[in-house]
Amino acid sequence: MDIINRLANEFKINEKRLIDTIALFDNGGTIPFIARYRKEVTGSLDDQVLRELFERLTYLRNLETRKNEVRSSIEEQGKLTDEIIAAIEAAETLVEVEDIYRPFRPKRKTRASVAKEKGLEPLSDIIYKQDLSDADINEIAAQYINEEKGVNTIEEAINGALDIIAENVSDNAEFRKQIRALTFEYAMITCKKINDSDEGRIYSMYFDFSEPVNKVPPHRILAINRAEKEGFIKVSVDIDKSMILNYLFNETIETSAKTHLVEKSVVDAYDRLISPSIEREIRGDIFDASSESSIKVFAVNLKNLLLTPPLKGKTVLGFDPGYRTGCKLSVVDKTGKVIDTGVIYPTKPQEKTVESEKVVSEIIKKHRIDVIAIGNGTASKESEIFIANLLKKLNCGTKYIMVSESGASVYSASKLGAEEFPEFDVTLRSAVSIARRLQDPLAELVKIDPKSIGVGQYQHDMKQARLDEALTGVVEDCVNSVGVDVNTASYSLLSYVSGINSASAKNIVKYREEKGEFKTRDEIKKAPRIGAKAFEQCAGFLRIPHGGEILDNTGIHPESYETARELLKMYDYSLGDVNKSNIKGLSDKVKNDGIIDVAEMLNVGVPTLQDIIKELEKPGRDIRDDFPEPVLRDDIMDMGDLKIGMVLTGIVRNVIDFGAFIDIGVHQDGLVHVSEISNRYIKHPSEALAVGDVVKVMIKSVDPASKKIGLTIKGIK
Repeated sequence: MDIINRLANEFKINEKRLIDTIALFDNGGTIPFIARYRKEVTGSLDDQVLRELFERLTYLRNLETRKNEVRSSIEEQGKLTDEIIAAIEAAETLVEVEDIYRPFRPKRKTRASVAKEKGLEPLSDIIYKQDLSDADINEIAAQYINEEKGVNTIEEAINGALDIIAENVSDNAEFRKQIRALTFEYAMITCKKINDSDEGRIYSMYFDFSEPVNKVPPHRILAINRAEKEGFIKVSVDIDKSMILNYLFNETIETSAKTHLVEKSVVDAYDRLISPSIEREIRGDIFDASSESSIKVFAVNLKNLLLTPPLKGKTVLGFDPGYRTGCKLSVVDKTGKVIDTGVIYPTKPQEKTVESEKVVSEIIKKHRIDVIAIGNGTASKESEIFIANLLKKLNCGTKYIMVSESGASVYSASKLGAEEFPEFDVTLRSAVSIARRLQDPLAELVKIDPKSIGVGQYQHDMKQARLDEALTGVVEDCVNSVGVDVNTASYSLLSYVSGINSASAKNIVKYREEKGEFKTRDEIKKAPRIGAKAFEQCAGFLRIPHGGEILDNTGIHPESYETARELLKMYDYSLGDVNKSNIKGLSDKVKNDGIIDVAEMLNVGVPTLQDIIKELEKPGRDIRDDFPEPVLRDDIMDMGDLKIGMVLTGIVRNVIDFGAFIDIGVHQDGLVHVSEISNRYIKHPSEALAVGDVVKVMIKSVDPASKKIGLTIKGIK
């Protein structure tokens, strides 16, 4: 198989460019580095396409390796033929290769293997190949009676032979391929209730459910699997059996004389061997497809959440709601440093409202709190009411915002949380995390397992290794897109930088603590385990805002510093102008002279030149500044305040297969179904909405009993 040619066709990439890109992978280049600093090589492929290319390359290489293993194994058995070689070469998936290998794979003890040990394989060939009457077969079968081998009767001989035929039919790669295709095309996935307990009511729609296998949406497959795993339903893949048997009969039965026994063995092959394994394979395939689809949605949501604009230059009071143990408070200054903490009891059972108001009022005045970040977990509704009422009384300009606390408890109980705040209990660490994730969502959320951040659907029902791989890739892309201040970043944030692993990140932090702040990017190489290769991969993503080299605070890679200086000189600018953000108009001047000509003069590629210009014009630029800021509130609404037709401003909290959940300022997020998102047809909500979007929504329905709010975006002006 020509992997290069196949990838070139699938991804529509020039073969020379593809070979050079693969060489970057093989030489240890990371996806963020290749996407950002090797655009001339890749043709400016973005990180998402590069990851897909890398995954496909890995799959095809594994496929080729497996083909060679199978070919060698069959050859060692002395059974390799030109036909088998051709079939292996033509196989396009690992499943097809395994189907070819099935007859030759060492098997555990089966009815067919036992029959072969009894010497009945020649009889099975005779029955399968020849036109014989029952009397003739009985006469031939009698010759295989052998009491020493355990064949005592003609019937035992014939049944053993039929077991061998059944296994041969089951092991036929072409039969399995066609049956798999027929099953996927025409089968139904059927669910039946097997448990009447109240706990299973959330799965009630699946208690008597049936839908074509190839039509079931991903979220439904994952829900069905969970309901089955929890013991509430029984799931089966059902197909008209006659459709499959007719196909098998046409392929195996040539004359009427041998119909009776061969037909019997074919039916046995399907019922006992083929059907159960094909059902497992089909369910495995649709589960894999559903997982991949849901992972993609999760990844998009996570990326949008991580790139939520930071609330810069604000002093934040983190408020972790609670009942019995009280509400934990943590004041975080504009740099993210914890400067005050406390505990109040405004909620049940103590309800010390007056005392709590006094404490929070003093904190607001003492530290000039700009924003109060309230976690949206247990007791959040009561806490929000408490804060909203207090801010009305104070009328001090302080705002509040509800912050998702998904994963805050995971961080609080983690080794990292204990290392950062050994003197705090877990709930106090949560208050710090809630405040900091408002100030800089990316820097704080990287400390938490991506699966625990709460922007996915059925994430615990997917393949965990694949989910971890995909979400880690998203975090890496976000961290490297934004860039990291090497003098303030935690090791958890640094560990996501291209070329830096956890050990290297800890070495950088340790070096920084012992030697003081890094003055230049080049100094980073002095930290242990940061060699030339690691430095090449990470340097462009690390920022030094107040060092001795202004270019160290840009996304320009050190390998391009000389080019940047020549460009500035060419248009009478200086590094001082860059420092003062006084490079406006550079892009226009280059455009007037012809960017291709300028690139040739500087001996650099056009994509790299464009990136250099962008960085020089906006040094220290944060890509998140282009997104809308969080919506801050100073008043509260109750579900009872909502009226049908009311138009409100909301924030998209989660996008799922069938809609999106919108925070509209009441305790319960509202759901806008995919059919209510746009006047145009969209297949998936992510085509129109992203986590963090600020949108206008209209109340369509309110059900206080079930705490459900229906929303629509259609028709709002």
